[in-house]
Amino acid sequence: MREILLDLNRWRSAGKKVAIARVIEVEGSGPRGPGAAMAVSEDGEVAGSVSGGCVEGAVLTEALDILATGRRRVVSFGYSDDEAYAVGLTCGGTIHLFIEPLDW
Repeated sequence: MREILLDLNRWRSAGKKVAIARVIEVEGSGPRGPGAAMAVSEDGEVAGSVSGGCVEGAVLTEALDILATGRRRVVSFGYSDDEAYAVGLTCGGTIHLFIEPLDW
C-alpha cells in the first residue's frame, strides 16, 4: 500500500473517486502475493500493481465498473501453465482480488 499513498493523497485532494484492488489469495504461482494493491481513479489513472502487468488491464476495467456501481466484489484471474507460456508469462496460477470503492 505504501507505493500508492502519494497518488491516493493527490486524488483525494482533487476530490476524485478511487477503487482499491488487493490480492487476497494466490493459487499456484503468482507474481505478487497477498496484500499487493492497485488503485484506480475515476478517470482511469493507475497506481501500484497486483500482478506485475499480467492482468492490470482487466483489473482497471473491473475497478471502473465498481466505481460506477458502488458494489465491491471478489474477482479472480488465472492461467494454466500452458496458457501462461503462450501469452509470454513465466508461470500459471490464479490470483483472487477484492476490489472496493475507497471511502475517504
